[in-house]
Amino acid sequence: MKNKNSATNPATTDSGAPQNDAPSLLRGGPYNPKEVEEKIYRLWEQSGYFNPDNLPKTNGQNYTIMIAPPNITGSLHMGHALENTISDILIRFHRMRGYKTLWLPGIDHAGIATQNAVEKELKKQGLSRHDLGKEEFLKKIWEWREKYGNIILDQLKKLGCSLDWSRTRFTMDEKYQEAVRTAFEHYRKRGLIYQGERVVNWCIKDQTALSDLELEYVEEKSTLWYIRYPIAKNSKFEMEQVRCQHQRNSKFITVATTRPETMLGDTAIAVNPKDERYKNLIGQKAILPIADREIPIVADSLIDMEFGTGAVKVTPAHDLADNEIAFKNQLSSLKIINEVGKIINVNEEFNGLKISEARTKIIDRLKELDLIEKEEEFVHNVAKCYRCDSTIEPLPSKQWFLKMKPLAEKAIEAIEKGEITYEPERWKAIALDWLKNVRDWCVSRQIWWGHQIPGENEEDTFDTWFSSALWPFAALGWPQETKDLKEFYPTTVITSARDILHLWISRMIFSGLEFMDQPPFKTIVVHATVLTKDGKRMSKSLGTGIDPLNLIKKYGADATRFGLIYQTFGSQDIHFNENVLLMGKKFANKLWNIARFILIKTESNLIADIKSLPSDADKQSLALLNKLDETTKRLTDNLEKYKFGEAAHILYDFIWHDLADQYLEYSKTKNTEDVKITLRHALIVILKLLHPFMPFITEAIWREMPDKDRLLMISKWPE
Repeated sequence: MKNKNSATNPATTDSGAPQNDAPSLLRGGPYNPKEVEEKIYRLWEQSGYFNPDNLPKTNGQNYTIMIAPPNITGSLHMGHALENTISDILIRFHRMRGYKTLWLPGIDHAGIATQNAVEKELKKQGLSRHDLGKEEFLKKIWEWREKYGNIILDQLKKLGCSLDWSRTRFTMDEKYQEAVRTAFEHYRKRGLIYQGERVVNWCIKDQTALSDLELEYVEEKSTLWYIRYPIAKNSKFEMEQVRCQHQRNSKFITVATTRPETMLGDTAIAVNPKDERYKNLIGQKAILPIADREIPIVADSLIDMEFGTGAVKVTPAHDLADNEIAFKNQLSSLKIINEVGKIINVNEEFNGLKISEARTKIIDRLKELDLIEKEEEFVHNVAKCYRCDSTIEPLPSKQWFLKMKPLAEKAIEAIEKGEITYEPERWKAIALDWLKNVRDWCVSRQIWWGHQIPGENEEDTFDTWFSSALWPFAALGWPQETKDLKEFYPTTVITSARDILHLWISRMIFSGLEFMDQPPFKTIVVHATVLTKDGKRMSKSLGTGIDPLNLIKKYGADATRFGLIYQTFGSQDIHFNENVLLMGKKFANKLWNIARFILIKTESNLIADIKSLPSDADKQSLALLNKLDETTKRLTDNLEKYKFGEAAHILYDFIWHDLADQYLEYSKTKNTEDVKITLRHALIVILKLLHPFMPFITEAIWREMPDKDRLLMISKWPE
């Protein structure tokens, strides 16, 4: 929704240009971003040109980017800094090329993350959300949103992002809630929404289901227990030390597991049908220790013959892979762990125990029965909740699901037809692979904060990503046929980190095709992940995170932006090197000094026109102009191909080496007209070329050009 109070009539001089209150570079001294950035950003906001409706004459083409809405709980991190610098480069580049550019901002309600954040605040007061009750707790969250919700958007201003703030959206505002309800009803009428009990990823701490894409896998050391299950014909438990590979004389089949606590819910043992060791055991039965009941030995090609003994316990209620084996073999399912992580449906000895307590007790009992063959240290990936880091417990739960196959088929067709392109292209195959193997999406969550699932007595909310999937069109006013929706959908480009390629990007694709009959964007730019210098994940909790706001304070926004982009090549991970930001700061100061030299050298009232260059201009001037023309073409080509790092290197090399080191040194002893025209023309062009990368300093220098009566941000891109 547009904000009627947003500035659309800038304070102007008689020439129509916004008033210049940036410090003059002619006073001397190094470039000081602290004196420039806030004033320049205010100048841009006063101009109204972030709003596409206020732009001067355009080329008739739209260029639209929807921000990946940050969480209301969040603060700017290095991933945000890189992603939004890339988007801002694209928006500023196309704005200067005459496109009607819209970069739409917004913030996400971030269901679980926000609920957890507010609960932590309550805990400091000795309270829980249950003490308050649902209604009062939700009031607290709305208060949180009012207090903290816009912090990260204000931080994006410090980075220089030219978003149209008058169109800022929130994924829980009234009109967005209407969009979510409309989408749900549409799916229900199409028969794509259903409710049923299935094994889901359950977070015991947050007390909610999670989708596969909301899990993070952490490598952990564990124990691999080798447990002997007696063959049924040997049910008197004669404890002979016989290994199962000698099957004709075997009285046990040994399975390897890291989760003995779930064995009381076993309903089968599975082996690979190609495994010669177990061929004559398939179809027989084993005795489940402790529970003393028979379970079948079944064959399934999913079983890895190299893992453990090649035989695995099957617990359909508490393992997603086991659930698939059970479905194919028509096995029963027994839920023995409940939503709070306690043992149920077993017997008095185990019922009510915590998972860890049950594990210890079961191992002790198995040792008493001499059924532990051996133990090994084992390193494996453990699924964790992406918000609270708790270990995930798969268990059966009644949830709402969205049928994915018909939706995925639409997305696959659009991608394969080339209606959507990926940069770099290798991400196309990865996206297609996920879509071709996607499972139905569990869209319900057992939390209080979020979009309520429609229905009488329905307490659950939607998965945050259900509402986020509607972002490209819901943020433009859908389901109403608004002017913005007609004009700016489909959007042009979306920038994304690879970790939400399926979580968000693929879901937006099928949602756009389902509700708008068009893909939501034409191009997906998958950017790099910013890692520490030695390749570790950046994380505040691990002490490896870097706050980009601190970098902006230290080096300035332009140097931070340029330093990040200078290290960016496709989606190759960045091993962040702060020295490159120092280089960016020196580069900004170099540009400041170059501009001062040229303005003084060429006299402040000189109007440069390259067409007036004398026909007998010296070779050095002509050589620089040719190099400048070549640089312009190479830079434009790289930006069109989303090669941002290459573009930054091209600019740096020309400005520092060709212009400063060579031509400026040459010009110091020359005072001819052709040298002055060349210098002034070169300054004008490099300010334009560099503006998308370093917008503050280039705009500040541009304000010093006496013949310039409009902002650099809307000046014409050099051709």
